[in-house]
Amino acid sequence: MNIVLIVLGKLISFISKSLNLGNGSTWPGHIALSLNKNFVSDILKNSNTKIVFITGTNGKTTTAKLIETILEKNGKSVFLNKSGANLLNGIASSLIIESDIFGKIKKNFAIFEIDENALTRVSQKIKPDYLIALNLFRDQLDRYGEINTILNNWAEVYVKIIDKTKFILNADDPQIAYLGMQPSIKRLYFGLNNSSLKTDLPQDAADSILCPKCSTRLVIDPVYYSHLGNWSCPKCGLKRPQLDSEKNSVYPLEGVYNMYNVLAAVLLAKEIGISQTNIDKSLLDFKPAFGRQEEITIKDKKVKFFLAKNPTSFNESLRTINALGAKYLLLALNDRIPDGRDVSWIWDVDFEIFIGPKIEIFAAGDRAYDMGLRLKYSCIKHKTFEDLNEAVKESLINLPRGETLFVLPTYSAMLEVRKILTGKKIL
Repeated sequence: MNIVLIVLGKLISFISKSLNLGNGSTWPGHIALSLNKNFVSDILKNSNTKIVFITGTNGKTTTAKLIETILEKNGKSVFLNKSGANLLNGIASSLIIESDIFGKIKKNFAIFEIDENALTRVSQKIKPDYLIALNLFRDQLDRYGEINTILNNWAEVYVKIIDKTKFILNADDPQIAYLGMQPSIKRLYFGLNNSSLKTDLPQDAADSILCPKCSTRLVIDPVYYSHLGNWSCPKCGLKRPQLDSEKNSVYPLEGVYNMYNVLAAVLLAKEIGISQTNIDKSLLDFKPAFGRQEEITIKDKKVKFFLAKNPTSFNESLRTINALGAKYLLLALNDRIPDGRDVSWIWDVDFEIFIGPKIEIFAAGDRAYDMGLRLKYSCIKHKTFEDLNEAVKESLINLPRGETLFVLPTYSAMLEVRKILTGKKIL
């Protein structure tokens, strides 16, 4: 049965790519799982491939790409669940694509980014060798609920995989750090320890502000962004654990938030046995994943993407492009299934802090008028477009030669803008 599913899946993927219908990164797995619910575990049980899970709200795709780059540059064979297909069907598809027709996987490492709400289901089929937990922020509340719901699910997962898995955790996120304090857990912590990186800006969208042990309001000093920082509880004494990784000499991407992604990737690489020197050499050759500070050149003009899908990622993207001197900005807001139907979160984005009067702004997407209203309440001048194609065309026409158009889109809007610019679909 599995041989038939693999051959069929490979054929579907090939046709999808050939006809530019997408990358074939979900449907092959969806079909395989509908016919054999144990397809994933069947394929992996006879494999020596080391499994890496990467979960969290923001940074999964970038961290996966960083790890892939480091490992491949150091002679390891690697595969990922491509194009951000981070549910179980995406993992199944990646196994179909990477295996031979007999279901044999010959790669050294499989790096699977896992939707934070899908970790429970995926871990029922796969026990990873390593699990990286990056962060937890409010995201798509209509799908996931509050982060406490996800944390409760994660705690159950940890207990089930604790005998095999080594955890690589963000110490600066109080809830994630606290989960790592369970007895018998094998863990390493990464975080920042550089007060020059702190922000004095108000963090109104911060989520984990209460002690995970006694619910007292935490003291966080310094704050790096949102609720991430050197935290401690003034009542019970719980505090950020000691860091195993806190700095690196090479950061190939802009923004404080990407420093965390780099530290997570570096800590895993060191645990595998790669030297710091070889890690840094590898990072010098890093190329961003699609939509994550990816840059596309259109004649003499540049377009740079900063995926912005929740209040925290939007704020940090604005903070980063503001530091880069952005003058032209396209905001693309969709409310499709991958984005979440509820767009009220845009009222938690700090547009007033980061957008100055000299920035030319274009608002577009399925919910362009919601974005336009949000900007109007902030007294920010902008142009609103019902049609995304027209918005992209107009913003490029208004972009002087040699300048950069910064695009801050939600997930499905990012895919649309890329297709408009390149003529190719990702998913």
